[in-house]
Parts: sequence; C-alpha cells; structure tokens
Amino acid sequence: MIKYPMVDLVGQYRKIEHEVDAAIGEVLNSAAFINGPAVKTFQKNLEEYLDIKHVIPCGNGTDALQVALMALGLQPGDEVITTSFTFIATAEVIALLKLTPVLVDVDPDTFNIAPKAIEQAITPKTKAIIPVHLFGQCADMHAIKEIAKKHNLYVVEDTAQAIGAEYTCYNSGNVKKAGTIGDIGCTSFFPSKNLGCYGDGGAIFTDNDELAEQMRAIVNHGMKVRYYHDYIGVNSRLDSIQAAVLDIKLKHLDEYNTARHQAANYYNQAFADNPKIKTPVTASFTNHVFHQYTLVLKDVDREGLMKHLAEKGIASAVYYPVPLHMQKAYIDPRYKEGDFPVTEALSKSVLSLPIHTELTEEMQKEITEAVLEFVG
Repeated sequence: MIKYPMVDLVGQYRKIEHEVDAAIGEVLNSAAFINGPAVKTFQKNLEEYLDIKHVIPCGNGTDALQVALMALGLQPGDEVITTSFTFIATAEVIALLKLTPVLVDVDPDTFNIAPKAIEQAITPKTKAIIPVHLFGQCADMHAIKEIAKKHNLYVVEDTAQAIGAEYTCYNSGNVKKAGTIGDIGCTSFFPSKNLGCYGDGGAIFTDNDELAEQMRAIVNHGMKVRYYHDYIGVNSRLDSIQAAVLDIKLKHLDEYNTARHQAANYYNQAFADNPKIKTPVTASFTNHVFHQYTLVLKDVDREGLMKHLAEKGIASAVYYPVPLHMQKAYIDPRYKEGDFPVTEALSKSVLSLPIHTELTEEMQKEITEAVLEFVG
C-alpha cells in the first residue's frame, strides 16, 4: 500500500473543501454548465494573474496545443521543432495536424530544449518552435525568441508543467510568467498539475488580438456567432464546474508553488553530499515551481530503488522512460538510437519523488532516508 503518493489531491482538497463545495454548488444551482459565469470569471482572473490580454479556456492541455497550431495557419508538411524529452502530447498534436515534428536534444542540467540544437535543426520548412517548460522551470526563452526572430518562426510555449513560474529576460530584466513570453502559451489543468481541476481542462494564452479571436472561435466549432462557422474548429470547452474549482485554486497557486519549492529545498539538502544523486538544477533566468522533483541517478539500480521505495509505501515515477524519437508511433528514419545522447541518458537515469502541497518534513525525512538507505 502506498503511504506517500506522488500527489495528495485529497489532502489538498480538505484544506479548501468549503470554498470548493460552495463554488461547485453555485454552478449546480445556476445550471450554467457550459461557458457559464464561472468560466468567464476564471478566465478574467487568470488573465490578471498572468498579466496577459487573452486567456482562452479549453477542454484539456493537448487541445490547447492543437488549437494554437491550428490558429497559425500551418500547412501539411511544415516543420515544428520540439524536444524529444517530453510527454507525448507535445509531438502528438503536430502529427495529428499532418505537420512534421522535428525533435532535438535537451540541456543536461535543466532538461529543457537546447537552443543550439534548435538552430541546427532549422530548415526552409520550419515554421514554429514548441519549447516545453519541463518539470516546472522555464526554457531559455530569450535565446529561443532570438532564434525565432532571426528565422521568422512562431513560438508556442508548452506550459503544462510550469504554471506560475517566472522568467527573467537576461537582456532587459523584465519578469514574465511562463506561457506569456512567446506568441502563444498553452497549459493543462490535469488534476495533478500545480493548478489542477477535478477532471480535464486546459487554456491558451496570448497578447495577440487576432490570434485570440481565432482561437476563441476554434475551440467552439469555429464559431464567432452561433451557427456561423468562420473556421474549421473543434469542440473543446472548459466546463463551468471545472472553472469554478480552478478559480478557487488559482487564489492559492502561489502558496502551492511556494510549498513545492520548500519541499524541493528539503530534498536538495538531504541529497547534497551524495555523489550518486544529482539534484535538480534551476537556471539563473527562471524560478522553479517543481511540478516534478526529478533526480538523476549515477551508478544506481533505478528499478531496484523504485521497488525498495514501494515496499516502504513510497511512490516514485520515471518521467520519461522512452524518448519521443524511440516511441513506436514516432519511429522515423531521420532518427536513430544515439542521436540524442542527453535525452537518452536522462531516460535511463531520472527518477521523480513525491512532491506536492501536503508534504511535511516528517514525510520527507522518511522518504529521503529510504532513498539513501538503498543508494548508500
């Protein structure tokens, strides 16, 4: 039996139970289940939190990425560069739209997409870059935007794991939230995310009025006016109950991210002197909201450690055991094993430990002692 799960959504709910129940009850009493007042309120509050002009709520994070690419007017065969070390959704939407995913390697310290690898992968067919703010910290957006400007490319941020993270541009000192730096930002509200609902949900962000108008129509069957369809669209709407939950949790997001950061600091100190464990590295231009706390193990039997932890009731997970370029669905003659050495090494050596808002020092003491007992 798992005593310490990767996330504790029940424990988190207990602390905001009355707020959440009241918000859900308000939606039930209004019967405005689709695009009701709760959705509009959450949209407005998230726009204010992110300091961005437009938030377009949608059905999930995968749809957010798909709708963003649909709005850019890309054509079949156009190339979109992204990382091979990410959740499948990032490449999935590219392939679904008959675009060509171009995969590149990552930085060995931050695990985020490597700007030099992006530039080396650009061809005349390249139209966009999707940087993934992996595990909770921003990719090097200054370098990425410079590359995009040089080659006239769109930048669509995958912010599913980094909502609330802050990026400091290293030439201006301006601070912006993850997802508000490129042309479009996308996020997921999957329950385990730092800002998660109690089902599926997502959102798209932009300061571009024209793109916002188009994406707002696309998520609703391509309609601006009911029964008048200006674009090929999809049915991807955030329902009012989920919006009500998210609006309550948005008020606590900074508190949640602070709690995760404190938990990460505890882990960092506990593992600091062990040569077999590399703790997360945060880049100088971003903070880290620790959607995942991910170690890199050196000369450690990862499967043996996971079994050891499970026997003590401690969850652990591998994000991600198979790089995108080695997934069966994405086998491509352009890539072979060995092409992305950093990504492939990480897939064989990373291990994520429980990190969430309800962790106590007592829990972490037990977790870290169990890890060190096995690692030595």
